[in-house]
Amino acid sequence: GTKKKASCPGVGLFYTVLSAFLFSVASLFLKKIEDMHAVEVSAFRCIFQMAFVLPGLIYYKTGFLGPKGKRIYLFLRGFFGSSAMVLLYYAFQSMPLADATVLTFSSPVFTSLLAWIFLKEKYSIWDLLFTLFAIAGVILIARPPFLFGSKIAGIEGNYTDRLKGTIAAITSAFSTSLTFVILRKVGKSVHYFLSIWYYSVIGFTGCIITLFLMNEWSLPYCGKDRVFLVSIGVLGLGGQIFLTKALQKEKAGPVAIMKTMDVVFAFILQILFLNRLPTWWTVGGALCVIASSSGTAIRKWHQSSKKAKQNEI
Repeated sequence: GTKKKASCPGVGLFYTVLSAFLFSVASLFLKKIEDMHAVEVSAFRCIFQMAFVLPGLIYYKTGFLGPKGKRIYLFLRGFFGSSAMVLLYYAFQSMPLADATVLTFSSPVFTSLLAWIFLKEKYSIWDLLFTLFAIAGVILIARPPFLFGSKIAGIEGNYTDRLKGTIAAITSAFSTSLTFVILRKVGKSVHYFLSIWYYSVIGFTGCIITLFLMNEWSLPYCGKDRVFLVSIGVLGLGGQIFLTKALQKEKAGPVAIMKTMDVVFAFILQILFLNRLPTWWTVGGALCVIASSSGTAIRKWHQSSKKAKQNEI
């Protein structure tokens, strides 16, 4: 027989770091774009994804609608997934890059809570503790006036815009969690390309309708902004590909922990290219949220490993 070629140790974690870097650079380019709404940027991102996924759907012969019993889940996955993207882009435009990135890492806590409600998975005292850590991190980053006073140190610009960005980032994390729960419900019965196809088509349709109602549709006038726009689509797609490959090579627990490199890259890029030093409040909030998401990932990883050993016995 032929020997199966052994995969390089740690290649899955390398793909995770590379994915985090590509997503962070795409976020930086989004901050650099001027006079363009987050919904419009999201629409272009969806176009890139549709152009990439379409040949895959034809090659694998998956069809465009999917199995009849799974279509409602695919629709909900597309709706919540694309909503998370639009809200995240809005958060990036409304608040510092590092702050918005940190807030999105509260999604594992929401996922545990939603899985307990909809999938009847266990929700222990540890999950509650991780939830409290995430809430503490959000409070330190948002710094609401009723807790920190009317003169809030370290906040630049309009606090109302920052508050909108904070709400958008948290809602994005919640929508991402709903997407994870739906994908967990669907399992491996639907091809990954079909899932991205629903995400792209529903996202693009929703963005077009929103732009029409807002009367915000306009191509960027500056050539540099157009380069940034194309780069966001390419980098976002590359980030998704490498994250998918990482999950194919490595267990979900280590990937979730290594994905916290998103926060590290966001801090570095914000300092180097946006000339903004994060405050100690942001650093403290980041530590709380990272501890919460990492703790959740480690616990789930330990539970799955324990269950696998029991099955072997």
